[in-house]
Amino acid sequence: MLVVRGEGPSFSAGLDRQMFTAKGLAGIEGIPSVLELAGFGHEEASAEIAGYQHGLGVFARPGLVSLALVQGHAVGAGFQLSLACDVRIAAEDAQFTMAEVSLGLVPDLGGTKRLLELVGYSRAAEICLTARRVDAAEALRIGLVSAVVAPDELAGAGERFVSRILEQPAAAVAETKALLLAAANRTQTEQERAEREAQHRQLRALAGLAE
Repeated sequence: MLVVRGEGPSFSAGLDRQMFTAKGLAGIEGIPSVLELAGFGHEEASAEIAGYQHGLGVFARPGLVSLALVQGHAVGAGFQLSLACDVRIAAEDAQFTMAEVSLGLVPDLGGTKRLLELVGYSRAAEICLTARRVDAAEALRIGLVSAVVAPDELAGAGERFVSRILEQPAAAVAETKALLLAAANRTQTEQERAEREAQHRQLRALAGLAE
């Protein structure tokens, strides 16, 4: 179980504007500035961005259930970080913004697909292409978050969710998450076959027959 939460009034403000300067993030080695990244060859730049994407891709592991507790601003990469989590609970002051287009960039951490799968193409397009803010009430209404609570209740809501997950058999949780992750790319028949196979594995494990 992994809980992701910002320290301070906001979940994440996204890309540091220093990244647009020649110096980039002074004192932090290994992270190229936007200008340096622009100067890379295609393969080198692609490999650099792929490394960032991989960091969020690990959230998709079936054995890892992740929860984002979002307070204040979740902007750009911060928004995409919350989208990589399995579940999002927002404080009433939360605001989600896919701000990349306003900076002349595109969302590049897998957020376009994750957002589309949550809210549908038209809504995702409107959110991404206008770079507008989505407040907590709208986020709940469109299915972007699972619950909205008062800011001082956010930690407690997270603790209750974690407790409920930890009460469940870990193997069943992992199998179910794997089924959910793959469902969009399967036909109904394929999904039902995958469910049968997963169920048989669980039955054998419960009977002490697992290999």
